[in-house]
Amino acid sequence: MSNLAIELISHKRIQTTLAKAKALRVYIEPLLTRAKTDDTHNRRIVFSYLQDKESIKELFGVISEKIANRPGGYTRIIKLGKRIGDNAEVALIELVDFNEIYGKTAAEEKAPAKKTRRAGGSKKKAEEKAAEAEAPAAPAAEEKAAE
Repeated sequence: MSNLAIELISHKRIQTTLAKAKALRVYIEPLLTRAKTDDTHNRRIVFSYLQDKESIKELFGVISEKIANRPGGYTRIIKLGKRIGDNAEVALIELVDFNEIYGKTAAEEKAPAKKTRRAGGSKKKAEEKAAEAEAPAAPAAEEKAAE
């Protein structure tokens, strides 16, 4: 499991059998939760599971920044069908925040929906008229004060 977890951390997604993917999810989710708070105690606990300095750096650096606001569910398992050689169920397990296809990029690019009300038009017109009435009066007052 630790080798699968190291590969998942370094590559952000791996293809494996469905049974191993489900077992890996149970193994790595608590480690990702620990990585959210970067202190010596959590680093040592995660290192006792993974035994790889590079993956610890990646986990506590890049990955912990992306998953900081997520309350859980850091991984996604996508079934890919059966393998030709031995007919085993194959799945893709990936870190949710590192997938651009399903990520927030499409939602962020979309403009927010406009909120319209039928009665709001008359209020805007009244405010615009009041602003126009005040704007010419202000320069005239300044001219009189300057003389």
